[in-house]
Amino acid sequence: MKAKTRRTLFSLLLVLVLVCVGAAMMVIGRGHTVYFDNKTLEEYQGQTYKAAHKIVVTVKGEEVAKLGARERGMSVWIGQNFKMVLEVTQEKGGEPAIHEIDLKLPYSVDGIVINLPALLAGLPEEAWFSEFVPAETEVPEEEVPGEGDEFGLGLEGELGLEDGLGDV
Repeated sequence: MKAKTRRTLFSLLLVLVLVCVGAAMMVIGRGHTVYFDNKTLEEYQGQTYKAAHKIVVTVKGEEVAKLGARERGMSVWIGQNFKMVLEVTQEKGGEPAIHEIDLKLPYSVDGIVINLPALLAGLPEEAWFSEFVPAETEVPEEEVPGEGDEFGLGLEGELGLEDGLGDV
């Protein structure tokens, strides 16, 4: 086999392997951080959906969150088809109900917030789904080196003699 033919064959094989890896990654999907809110949904189409007393969230057989009212939990998920089991206790001392949930996660969103009371009430996606947006923190301004004195005494000049008495 000639060197040029061998080089062309290996190049085509490499391109084929890269295409196969890309196709596999598309099937597997991307990673998502899924946040679970057990918070009351205020006034959706004239109704209020109250938070449950306690919700236990299980993903892939592992308990990832035990949420009281007004609490948030999270889980990391790879792929688009998200599955979880919710053990919901509506009132203190009440009997828990089990709900198996299957959701299709959007490919373009990394952080997903799910309002569990709205989801359990069977509301449309616009009511229980939102994108997680981290809060912006204010960065304190740093002092510019060389401004003021290093001990904070208010001495501006080289010797602090700005009152005209420097030439005596």
